[in-house]
Amino acid sequence: MSNLTNSSAGKRILSLLDENSFVEIGAGVLARNTDFSTEKTDAPGDGVITGYGAIDDALVYVYSQDASVLGGSIGEMHAKKILRLYDLASKTGSPVIGLIDSTGLRINESTDALFALGKLYKRQTQLSGVVPQITAVFGNAGGGLAVLAGLSDFTFVEGKKGKLFISSPDSIKGNYEEKLDTASGAFQASVGAVDVVEDDENTLISRIRELITFLPVNFETEAYIGDSEDDLNRAASDMANCKEDTLLALQRIADDNNFFETKSAYGKNMVCGFMRLNGATVGAVANRAANTASDEKFDNVLNMQGSYKAAQFVKFCDAFNIPILTLTNVKGYCNCEHAARGLAHAVSNMVAAFAGATVPRVNVIIGEAYGSASLAMNSIATGCDVTYAWKDAKIAAIDAKHAAEILLDGKEMSEINKKAEEYDKVQASAASAAARGYVDTVIDPADTRKYVIGAFEMLYSKDLAVIDKKHGTH
Repeated sequence: MSNLTNSSAGKRILSLLDENSFVEIGAGVLARNTDFSTEKTDAPGDGVITGYGAIDDALVYVYSQDASVLGGSIGEMHAKKILRLYDLASKTGSPVIGLIDSTGLRINESTDALFALGKLYKRQTQLSGVVPQITAVFGNAGGGLAVLAGLSDFTFVEGKKGKLFISSPDSIKGNYEEKLDTASGAFQASVGAVDVVEDDENTLISRIRELITFLPVNFETEAYIGDSEDDLNRAASDMANCKEDTLLALQRIADDNNFFETKSAYGKNMVCGFMRLNGATVGAVANRAANTASDEKFDNVLNMQGSYKAAQFVKFCDAFNIPILTLTNVKGYCNCEHAARGLAHAVSNMVAAFAGATVPRVNVIIGEAYGSASLAMNSIATGCDVTYAWKDAKIAAIDAKHAAEILLDGKEMSEINKKAEEYDKVQASAASAAARGYVDTVIDPADTRKYVIGAFEMLYSKDLAVIDKKHGTH
């Protein structure tokens, strides 16, 4: 039988779930003898504790690998126990949370272990977009285990002990762990493979609980809807000062100023995460030009990392019926050799994600919205339901100064400046965009919260017919 109360694996489950809610499944399962090693080994639960419980009274399934039993390695029966949870999750429509601490495949079970892991991949893929899947890494998640984590919707890593890798740092030619620990949570977060890193295990577990409370239990149910005591018409007098650091803007818009950011270390000029508006969960995507907490500055342009990050996040929200809010402040595209290698593909993925989304979509243009880069940010042209603009926003095909320089090539600077002022007023202002129907309402920045909440309440019953096809290719 598994050691629930004394093992680290068991204690993690008990910390994660509501008190006294965990019910273990498969405690009596043992590893099978194999052709390679026929010795009987005391392996309680075959190195993984599986079962179900509640987080904030909502049903979840959870498995936790026990590194003290066969290294938490994945064998045939170990994988079958996890597959059993996925079978139950598919029947009840409830999230699956995996707590990883494993040495990898159990070599002495060879192909039995290998193909059992493959079946796990299949089940994860089948339930992608059906129930939320979260993986948290507390020890090693190497090789095939890293793929298992990557198939989840969200990945958490304990910063001090958690290791996520396909190949260990020391096995990479020209590298070693002290030089660059490519398995660390911090490194994996910087390349977009990890959503949240916390050095304290209890803090990490509390962050998983927090995320779960924002999410629907499956794709057929609504995301969290509860009573909010926060004033729906609450104004934020300093909202205009948050144009560059949109994390601050999103916090001011959210109920109780509570915003859960995902992948904060990756694509830093794009903010993605969850909030509640009048008690209902909303996913948010925003361009970011500054991080006031770290004094970092970013160009308000689209780059590969931010675009891929946004595309993945939008697809998750659309799959689980979570409305999407965007804050747009983008002047163009990143212009460097690195961007030239894949920016078009990254942005096209983001455009496809927004344009294909059927959930309610609201956009607030808070700064610049220039060229086709602005179209990629949930534009009304790509199907956004409601678009607002702050009164000082600039919306145009090109910056007014550049437009004047092109239109009056070779003319005196005084003429160019005069034309730029004219272009800015006639073609680039929020008012001019509203006059052409490209903006629904021009608003004061302080009133953003009440307008956004009103739009989502109006869109609550949105029902969009989808073209009958197998699936898109982006």
